[in-house]
Amino acid sequence: MGNSYLPASVDVAIVGGGIIGVSTAYALACEGASVAVFEKGTLGCEQSSRNWGWVRTLMRDLSEVPLALRSQQVWKRIQDQVDVGFRQNGILYLARGDKELGEYRAWLDKAGRLGVQAVLLSPDEVASKLPHSSQRWAGGLYAADDGVAEPTLATAGIARLAREKGVHIYEQCAARGVSMIDGAVSSLHTEKGSVSAKNVLVAGGAWSRLFCGNTGVSLPQLRVRASVLRTAPVSSAFDVALNGRTFTCRPRMDGGYTISQFNASYADIVPDSFRLLRHFLPSWLKNSGLVKLRFGKSFFREMAVKRRFTMDEESPFERVRVLNPQPARDAVASSLKKLASDFPVFKDAEIADMWGGYIDVTPDALPIMCEVASHKGLFIATGFSGHGFGIGPAVGEAMADLISRRRPAMDVSSFGLERFR
Repeated sequence: MGNSYLPASVDVAIVGGGIIGVSTAYALACEGASVAVFEKGTLGCEQSSRNWGWVRTLMRDLSEVPLALRSQQVWKRIQDQVDVGFRQNGILYLARGDKELGEYRAWLDKAGRLGVQAVLLSPDEVASKLPHSSQRWAGGLYAADDGVAEPTLATAGIARLAREKGVHIYEQCAARGVSMIDGAVSSLHTEKGSVSAKNVLVAGGAWSRLFCGNTGVSLPQLRVRASVLRTAPVSSAFDVALNGRTFTCRPRMDGGYTISQFNASYADIVPDSFRLLRHFLPSWLKNSGLVKLRFGKSFFREMAVKRRFTMDEESPFERVRVLNPQPARDAVASSLKKLASDFPVFKDAEIADMWGGYIDVTPDALPIMCEVASHKGLFIATGFSGHGFGIGPAVGEAMADLISRRRPAMDVSSFGLERFR
């Protein structure tokens, strides 16, 4: 399967041209490694360009906080070199009552010891930041250093920096699988040929489980369909990104706002839902208000997908190059109505676009970032469960450390695959 189109060998081959794969490629190339990225569609064509665009430390699981703090620094460095729309305009989690304030206070007591710079705001302090609100808020949790970046710019911008460092990036070139020799990775096979590599990183987002399964690695990951809208420009609103529980809202560079809500997500019941039932059932029961289960045509489409395939036949990644689900229009439109009820300036806001995307979700909603114990040289960075965009640049640094056999500056030991055994 050799092909002059591809390099004969690289130090690291990366499966997936989203923000995680491209950030890792950039970090490795900055150290002098030879790297190739293989993307079945186009760069950032799935969730990396479809997310909310938040870069936050607020209310993250404590295990993710070091990555979130480091990412603030890396986003700044990237923005100094290429425009990815990164702005530290602050993020504010609003509280409607004492219960929510108590949750914020309990989180901040722990996260503050890890270096998070955030404060609890009084009702008057919230009102001074949000003079257009018709709601009297009980308070809020605010981080001035948190902010946003533009998903439609970010992956392409980081890829540009990676290319300048010598990274080979191949779009419309699906990876099919890896070859192993004596329990170690020897090469990556793609639809356009094979590349010798002792290290392969799987950063395929919602596709990672299928790719890993074909390599003999069981990855507990499912897809959740999320929906988002953007408005046309809205004048005299606010610059801060907001989480109002019934809505989320962040300012865009084009003058509009990206709006969604946590319960606008749906998990389609598919064959993998049953294969992974023991892993996901506790999470489904706990978060039934956030993610709704749906049974429909997706079950039969997924049942027809070939789970094992050879390196010289067309793979499922070539048959469907981009996951492009329809948005849950009613659910996401209701988030704009809820926002407008608290902020009347949005009552006449025009919906410019709506879109859907598939989030790669793990049972504990935390990422998998590790080397596979049974496959030396095979690394995984996936399962970011809807909060990978903001920490993507720091994840790239951490994965570069792991691949280079160094101890990461940020502790990622709790993100191993073995926690699901």
